[in-house]
Amino acid sequence: MEITTVKDCDMEKYITEIMLDVGVPAHLKGYHYLRDAILLSGRDMEAVTSVTKLLYPEIARRFKTTDQKVERAIRNAIEVSWNRGNTKTFEKMFGYSALSGRTRPTNSEYIARIADKIRLDIKAM
Repeated sequence: MEITTVKDCDMEKYITEIMLDVGVPAHLKGYHYLRDAILLSGRDMEAVTSVTKLLYPEIARRFKTTDQKVERAIRNAIEVSWNRGNTKTFEKMFGYSALSGRTRPTNSEYIARIADKIRLDIKAM
């Protein structure tokens, strides 16, 4: 099955499950921006290669805000999940966690890894 054949609402549900498992708090603005970023990246991995020129401006347009605010909110959401989230899920998904002493993944690494996981999971269906 290709990712383009999956409905956006089904993709959002799946992305939401992963984000909650990783520990991104739903009350943060970055949570919503991150979910959209992962959805867009899952559909077109080219978006991850140019987050500042493609991804952040698109999300900012959708939420009627600025790219800088989108980037900062996503960074904050990742930071919170990195420090408070499920370390076992991080180990499984990224190969490391805060317990291993490594710094958190960058915004683009985080988005790309989750988007890639979703693409692979859907292809396996």
